[in-house]
Amino acid sequence: AAAGGGGGRGMQSAVLLALAQGGRMERGRRRSEAEEAERGRMKRTIIKDWKTRLSYFLQNSSNSTKMKSKKAGKQRTYFRPSPEEAQLWSEAFDELLANKYGLAAFRAFLKSEFCEENIEFWLACEDFKKTKSPQKLTSKAKKIYNDFIEKEAPKEINIDFQTKNMIAQNIQEATHTCFSAAQKRVYSLMENNSYPRFLESEFYQELCKRTPITREAQGT
Repeated sequence: AAAGGGGGRGMQSAVLLALAQGGRMERGRRRSEAEEAERGRMKRTIIKDWKTRLSYFLQNSSNSTKMKSKKAGKQRTYFRPSPEEAQLWSEAFDELLANKYGLAAFRAFLKSEFCEENIEFWLACEDFKKTKSPQKLTSKAKKIYNDFIEKEAPKEINIDFQTKNMIAQNIQEATHTCFSAAQKRVYSLMENNSYPRFLESEFYQELCKRTPITREAQGT
């Protein structure tokens, strides 16, 4: 009888153990489903935030175009690129910067990483190099220096002290090459650090998919 009782207890223990394991597996499955749902929610939030920032940069990048085109009754809209067009951006950093939508998307990405001053400085330098008036060249040079170069500037970029000093001297008699060294440095930083991370981002991966984020064309 004792042996029988021992067998019964053994069977009971096995059943309880199986139930406990089943319970743990069920809790693990529920937890896994909850984690998956949370990841999906976070992904949707990231995409939504990206779209908000992207819309802002697209709107700002086309402000001058809108002002000129309103007289003709036209407004330029930047549409979501095709997956093939978006995939071109991964071939070269310049491909990304040369595309209005790609540039706006990259700016939105840098903003999410709190280093948008790099692309803003690069864009300011591109505008500076196109300036023809000597008076405007000097005033723009001083503004770029005040915004991005001097110590504790509101959008201070990460360049060495020697380059900063050279710029401070050169802007007194500004030429189109005042910021060349600093711009190359910032370009290299973006190309080697931010650009690869952008290509791995959720937003860029979504752009390369054939299924759009929304049915509506993105743009302003």
